Amino acid sequence: MKVCIAEKPSVARDIAAILGATSKKDGYMEGNGWAVTWAFGHLVGLAMPEAYGFTGYKRENLPILPQEFILVPRQIKEGKEYKNDPGVMKQLKIIKELFSKADDIVVCTDAGREGELIHRYIYAYLQCNKPFQRLWISSLTDKAIKEGFQNLKPGSDYDNLYQSAKARSQADYIVGINASQALSIAAGRGSWSLGRVQTPTLAMICSRYLENKDFKPQTYFKLKLHTAKDTASFAVLSVDKYDNRPVADEILQRVRAAGTVRVTTVEKKEVKQEPPLLYDLTALQKEANSKHGFSADKTLNIAQALYEKKVLSYPRTGSRYISADVMDEIPHLIATLKDHPRFGTYAVGMENIILNIRCVDDKKVTDHHALIITGDPAEGLTGDERTIYDMVAGRMLEAFSNRCTKENTTVSLDAGGVHFACKGSVTLLPGWRSVFNATDEEAQEEDLITLPALLQGDILSVLDTEVLEKQTKPRPLHTEGSLLSSIESCGKECENEEEREAMKDGGIGTPATRAAIIETLFAREYITREKKALVPTNKGLVVYLAVKDKKISDVAMTGQWEHALAKIGSGEMDAATFHHGIEVYASQITTELLDIAFEHTDDRPGCSCPKCNNGQVVFYPKVAKCNSEDCGLTVFRSIAKKDLTDTQLTALLVNGATPMIKGFVSSKTGNTFEAAVTFDSDYKTVFKFPENKKGNRKKGKSK
Repeated sequence: MKVCIAEKPSVARDIAAILGATSKKDGYMEGNGWAVTWAFGHLVGLAMPEAYGFTGYKRENLPILPQEFILVPRQIKEGKEYKNDPGVMKQLKIIKELFSKADDIVVCTDAGREGELIHRYIYAYLQCNKPFQRLWISSLTDKAIKEGFQNLKPGSDYDNLYQSAKARSQADYIVGINASQALSIAAGRGSWSLGRVQTPTLAMICSRYLENKDFKPQTYFKLKLHTAKDTASFAVLSVDKYDNRPVADEILQRVRAAGTVRVTTVEKKEVKQEPPLLYDLTALQKEANSKHGFSADKTLNIAQALYEKKVLSYPRTGSRYISADVMDEIPHLIATLKDHPRFGTYAVGMENIILNIRCVDDKKVTDHHALIITGDPAEGLTGDERTIYDMVAGRMLEAFSNRCTKENTTVSLDAGGVHFACKGSVTLLPGWRSVFNATDEEAQEEDLITLPALLQGDILSVLDTEVLEKQTKPRPLHTEGSLLSSIESCGKECENEEEREAMKDGGIGTPATRAAIIETLFAREYITREKKALVPTNKGLVVYLAVKDKKISDVAMTGQWEHALAKIGSGEMDAATFHHGIEVYASQITTELLDIAFEHTDDRPGCSCPKCNNGQVVFYPKVAKCNSEDCGLTVFRSIAKKDLTDTQLTALLVNGATPMIKGFVSSKTGNTFEAAVTFDSDYKTVFKFPENKKGNRKKGKSK
């Protein structure tokens, strides 16, 4: 009998149907000389410290560095204890019995690092040492499965991939266990969680949040001039900006006195824009977040569902390229979109063009090629599934389309010695931009305007002028899309040039794990969402402030490890060398974290927390925050450019509102105003303004 093991039941059913194993049994399918069984994801994992004799959080136990790792079945929590999951134990028993009877074993878990780890850990736990073959496919269509079984690979071909997966698993265990226990011991209360990738990611969110919060906007002024040629009116902005209003007003009078504006230069340049590359998982997640508000985890789950419905290729890919043999299928895949309600007409038109091959590069295809459709009918999809499918299908059409050709115009003007400028753009051949009709959207993003036919030396009338008051803006809070970009290219933000060069091709985490990292931060209650923005909770800020200068938060080092894991997978690095480095690092961070002197609240002013009624709100130089890790109350001292005193904070927390305070500064007008600070229903600070003449009060958000 031949036995297949898949990663989950739905995939096993697809494979069983191809093999003719149509008889349903308890935990597997059987027929035609085959038995097809399945896992439920990770059935087996690394044992917790108690299995090695380390109970509780004790300073003398650290660092915990197992010489031999113990594998255990997936566990569930009952009360305060963890026990083996009965369903997992039952399935492992079925798999073991099938393996013992098997003449041949074919591993059909997902073709990637985690899929390899799933089956290897099961093998090791069951002490199975029979040789196996590997099914390695990038889609679940009937055709792909059949071709995959005709080209099975020896399991040993993937030993390096397993070494990489195991090294990642053990590194996360060693760093996570030791860092979390060390910080918890240093804090002296509560249980805190740190991780190899989780903590640098939290640091990105918190540092951006505090940078944004501490940002002091600078006011500046620009001139706007309205003019026209023939019947086409347009506006231009001054090249220079001015630090104060009187200077801007003085320059404005000079422009008005001139009465005319002269075109000094007109530069036209034809630009050819290459189409975008195909999606990898991270690129898809970023765009789905920015355009549709989907979380990274939601996008991954939808893409996985579409993969299992056989309409998308394998989603957990880090490549944006396809190989030459896959390119042979692209004309057929494009043809399957001829009846698509959105892309049908465009797909028909692609029959008459030479397809762009920018994203065809065998050397840049990793374990899996870029995300593409499979050509199977995409029927019965939910609304969200249709959204992701159309994104992938549309991007595929874009990627193989002609370049977009535009004529960009840059115009310089002079009015009374004051320089103005503007930019315009005309699309000559839309090319790939016709797929989603993106030309207008791009023009808006780049502040491009429609210009009349201007010539150098043209003298135009000044129709109107105005002074625009503007303010410098901080970098925005991270969204999941921007965070994924930072995770993927974190090396670019390293100040050290050598570190930046070492990480130019790296990031932290992998496309397959980055969504899970973000979800872990939500589960730990370290971050929350405010609309699309990711904002740290009080608990998350406490962790960040404690470890922000420690090795555990070092983004560069974490990114370099991810690069090392990739090298282990390709056979360029020895796993034992990497593991030794992780053990040394774990010892270093354990010492660092145990030495943290947590700020004791006894000698700091504070008062009882009005939100949770359990904790104590402690006053710090920049914030007042509740010391209960389960409470999210944080009050920033600086509100509208005014710092609250300890007395005012106490009044807010005890009485629910401060007295009237003078000297707040409006972010819109720059004018000062008087208000009291109070809480809304979510314990966010808001303003309560003085009574007006009618005896009414107004409320507004505090910033």
